[in-house]
Amino acid sequence: MSHPQEPSSGIHSLLAGRFSPYRFDPTTVVDDHALGLLLEAARWAPSAGNSQPWGFFTGRPGESEHDRILPHLAPSSARWATDASLLVVALTRRHVGDTQLLYSEFADYDLGQAIAHMTVQGQAMGLALHQFRAFDLEGLAKELDPNPGWAIVSMVAVGKAVGEAPEHRARHSVARLRSAPWSLME
Repeated sequence: MSHPQEPSSGIHSLLAGRFSPYRFDPTTVVDDHALGLLLEAARWAPSAGNSQPWGFFTGRPGESEHDRILPHLAPSSARWATDASLLVVALTRRHVGDTQLLYSEFADYDLGQAIAHMTVQGQAMGLALHQFRAFDLEGLAKELDPNPGWAIVSMVAVGKAVGEAPEHRARHSVARLRSAPWSLME
């Protein structure tokens, strides 16, 4: 894996400056306006057939929704995610109703696009987002009880990062991105 200090010239600064912090400023507040902008950015993400198969459950410190999420964090994510200003549970609609009929085989991919849009919007607002999967999926699904056909995929912690991006952020080379699916090294 290569360890470039700087991304290639020409990449947008919002992308180049993005990192997933492990420390958040617990005094930062994501107000209703900021939350609305994050969700609006996700709303405008592309999706297969314009299906928009994503949904979000949000909780900020002091809200009952936040209290419902916290007990389901794994110890590894609870160490840092509890200081975030906003926790977002990301869901996708994989099935039609309570059947096993796939709603969209691209549902998880489309949700990822929505989170990516949210991430860039947050970066533009001076916020950092850290996506993670270190939580009790079964327990959280039981707690939130989404409608049939909906599945929790991941969570996102949002807030003001404490500290800067690590000096050495490992990234695969562009050449590897193009060759990895056919490489014997994988």
